[in-house]
Amino acid sequence: MDERPASLTLALRLLAALVVLGAVAVVLIVTRQDDLIRSWAEGNPAVREVLNTRGLEAVKEGSVQPPRFVPVAITLYVVLAGLTAVLGVFLNNGYEWARLGITVLLFFSAVAGIAGLRVGQPVVFDVCTVVGLALFAAMMVPLWHPDTTAYIHADPEAEPLRPTA
Repeated sequence: MDERPASLTLALRLLAALVVLGAVAVVLIVTRQDDLIRSWAEGNPAVREVLNTRGLEAVKEGSVQPPRFVPVAITLYVVLAGLTAVLGVFLNNGYEWARLGITVLLFFSAVAGIAGLRVGQPVVFDVCTVVGLALFAAMMVPLWHPDTTAYIHADPEAEPLRPTA
Protein backbone atom coordinates (compact mmCIF):
# COMPACT_ATOMS: atom_id res chain seq x y z
CA MET A 1 0.00 0.00 0.00
CA ASP A 2 1.19 3.53 -0.74
CA GLU A 3 2.66 5.83 1.85
CA ARG A 4 0.07 7.25 4.20
CA PRO A 5 -1.28 10.64 3.02
CA ALA A 6 -1.01 13.76 5.16
CA SER A 7 -4.80 13.87 5.49
CA LEU A 8 -4.84 10.45 7.16
CA THR A 9 -1.96 11.42 9.45
CA LEU A 10 -3.89 14.53 10.49
CA ALA A 11 -7.09 12.52 11.06
CA LEU A 12 -5.21 10.06 13.28
CA ARG A 13 -3.62 12.91 15.25
CA LEU A 14 -7.03 14.51 15.80
CA LEU A 15 -8.36 11.12 16.88
CA ALA A 16 -5.53 10.88 19.40
CA ALA A 17 -6.37 14.41 20.59
CA LEU A 18 -9.95 13.29 21.21
CA VAL A 19 -8.70 10.36 23.28
CA VAL A 20 -6.50 12.73 25.31
CA LEU A 21 -9.44 15.11 25.77
CA GLY A 22 -11.46 12.15 27.05
CA ALA A 23 -8.76 11.43 29.62
CA VAL A 24 -8.84 15.07 30.71
CA ALA A 25 -12.62 14.83 31.09
CA VAL A 26 -12.30 11.72 33.25
CA VAL A 27 -9.74 13.44 35.47
CA LEU A 28 -12.11 16.39 35.79
CA ILE A 29 -14.99 14.06 36.69
CA VAL A 30 -12.87 12.48 39.42
CA THR A 31 -11.63 15.80 40.81
CA ARG A 32 -14.85 17.79 40.37
CA GLN A 33 -17.34 15.11 41.41
CA ASP A 34 -18.96 17.40 43.99
CA ASP A 35 -19.66 19.97 41.28
CA LEU A 36 -21.34 17.29 39.19
CA ILE A 37 -23.44 16.08 42.12
CA ARG A 38 -24.43 19.66 42.94
CA SER A 39 -25.40 20.26 39.31
CA TRP A 40 -27.40 17.02 39.25
CA ALA A 41 -29.16 17.95 42.50
CA GLU A 42 -30.06 21.42 41.24
CA GLY A 43 -31.72 19.85 38.21
CA ASN A 44 -33.53 17.12 40.17
CA PRO A 45 -36.76 18.26 41.86
CA ALA A 46 -36.64 15.33 44.28
CA VAL A 47 -33.41 16.52 45.90
CA ARG A 48 -33.18 20.23 45.04
CA GLU A 49 -34.77 21.26 48.34
CA VAL A 50 -32.40 19.02 50.31
CA LEU A 51 -29.46 20.69 48.58
CA ASN A 52 -30.79 24.19 49.26
CA THR A 53 -31.68 23.58 52.90
CA ARG A 54 -29.17 21.03 54.18
CA GLY A 55 -26.29 21.11 51.69
CA LEU A 56 -24.33 18.76 49.49
CA GLU A 57 -23.47 16.20 52.18
CA ALA A 58 -27.18 15.70 52.90
CA VAL A 59 -27.73 15.05 49.18
CA LYS A 60 -24.94 12.45 49.16
CA GLU A 61 -26.44 10.70 52.20
CA GLY A 62 -30.08 11.12 51.19
CA SER A 63 -32.63 8.53 50.16
CA VAL A 64 -32.25 9.49 46.47
CA GLN A 65 -28.64 8.64 45.71
CA PRO A 66 -26.75 10.75 43.17
CA PRO A 67 -25.38 9.00 40.09
CA ARG A 68 -22.00 7.35 40.43
CA PHE A 69 -20.17 9.51 37.92
CA VAL A 70 -16.62 8.23 38.49
CA PRO A 71 -16.96 4.48 37.82
CA VAL A 72 -19.19 5.15 34.81
CA ALA A 73 -16.74 7.70 33.39
CA ILE A 74 -13.72 5.44 33.87
CA THR A 75 -15.45 2.42 32.35
CA LEU A 76 -16.79 4.40 29.42
CA TYR A 77 -13.39 5.96 28.79
CA VAL A 78 -11.52 2.65 28.86
CA VAL A 79 -13.99 1.04 26.45
CA LEU A 80 -14.18 3.97 24.03
CA ALA A 81 -10.43 4.69 24.11
CA GLY A 82 -9.70 1.03 23.46
CA LEU A 83 -12.20 0.85 20.62
CA THR A 84 -10.87 4.09 19.15
CA ALA A 85 -7.29 2.80 19.30
CA VAL A 86 -8.22 -0.44 17.54
CA LEU A 87 -10.22 1.37 14.88
CA GLY A 88 -7.32 3.80 14.40
CA VAL A 89 -4.93 0.92 13.70
CA PHE A 90 -7.30 -0.55 11.13
CA LEU A 91 -7.87 2.87 9.57
CA ASN A 92 -4.12 3.36 9.32
CA ASN A 93 -3.96 0.05 7.45
CA GLY A 94 -6.56 1.20 4.93
CA TYR A 95 -9.80 -0.43 6.08
CA GLU A 96 -12.92 1.45 5.00
CA TRP A 97 -15.07 -0.09 7.74
CA ALA A 98 -12.73 1.41 10.36
CA ARG A 99 -13.31 4.88 8.91
CA LEU A 100 -17.06 4.28 9.01
CA GLY A 101 -16.83 2.91 12.56
CA ILE A 102 -14.87 5.94 13.77
CA THR A 103 -17.36 8.28 12.12
CA VAL A 104 -20.35 6.57 13.72
CA LEU A 105 -18.66 6.33 17.13
CA LEU A 106 -17.75 10.00 17.10
CA PHE A 107 -21.15 11.03 15.77
CA PHE A 108 -22.93 9.39 18.69
CA SER A 109 -20.34 10.81 21.10
CA ALA A 110 -21.13 14.25 19.67
CA VAL A 111 -24.86 13.66 20.17
CA ALA A 112 -24.18 12.70 23.79
CA GLY A 113 -22.01 15.79 24.18
CA ILE A 114 -24.76 18.05 22.87
CA ALA A 115 -27.17 16.41 25.30
CA GLY A 116 -24.68 17.18 28.09
CA LEU A 117 -24.69 20.84 27.09
CA ARG A 118 -28.46 20.92 27.53
CA VAL A 119 -28.57 19.58 31.10
CA GLY A 120 -26.72 22.39 32.81
CA GLN A 121 -23.45 20.67 33.65
CA PRO A 122 -20.63 22.70 35.24
CA VAL A 123 -18.91 25.13 32.88
CA VAL A 124 -15.61 23.24 32.78
CA PHE A 125 -17.46 20.27 31.28
CA ASP A 126 -19.20 22.55 28.79
CA VAL A 127 -15.76 23.74 27.67
CA CYS A 128 -14.55 20.14 27.25
CA THR A 129 -17.66 19.33 25.27
CA VAL A 130 -17.29 22.30 22.94
CA VAL A 131 -13.61 21.49 22.36
CA GLY A 132 -14.55 17.86 21.67
CA LEU A 133 -17.25 18.90 19.20
CA ALA A 134 -14.77 21.18 17.43
CA LEU A 135 -12.21 18.35 17.24
CA PHE A 136 -14.91 16.01 15.88
CA ALA A 137 -15.87 18.51 13.17
CA ALA A 138 -12.22 19.19 12.33
CA MET A 139 -11.47 15.48 12.14
CA MET A 140 -14.21 14.77 9.62
CA VAL A 141 -12.42 16.91 7.01
CA PRO A 142 -9.17 14.92 6.76
CA LEU A 143 -10.93 11.64 7.56
CA TRP A 144 -13.14 12.00 4.49
CA HIS A 145 -10.60 13.90 2.35
CA PRO A 146 -10.12 12.55 -1.20
CA ASP A 147 -6.49 11.64 -0.43
CA THR A 148 -7.62 9.51 2.52
CA THR A 149 -10.26 7.89 0.35
CA ALA A 150 -7.71 7.15 -2.38
CA TYR A 151 -5.39 5.57 0.21
CA ILE A 152 -8.18 3.42 1.62
CA HIS A 153 -9.35 2.32 -1.80
CA ALA A 154 -5.87 1.63 -3.20
CA ASP A 155 -5.27 -1.89 -4.46
CA PRO A 156 -2.86 -3.53 -1.99
CA GLU A 157 -1.90 -6.12 -4.60
CA ALA A 158 -0.85 -3.56 -7.19
CA GLU A 159 2.88 -3.39 -7.72
CA PRO A 160 4.32 0.10 -7.76
CA LEU A 161 5.83 1.04 -11.08
CA ARG A 162 9.58 0.76 -10.96
CA PRO A 163 11.87 2.23 -13.61
CA THR A 164 13.58 -0.36 -15.78
CA ALA A 165 17.33 -0.05 -16.04
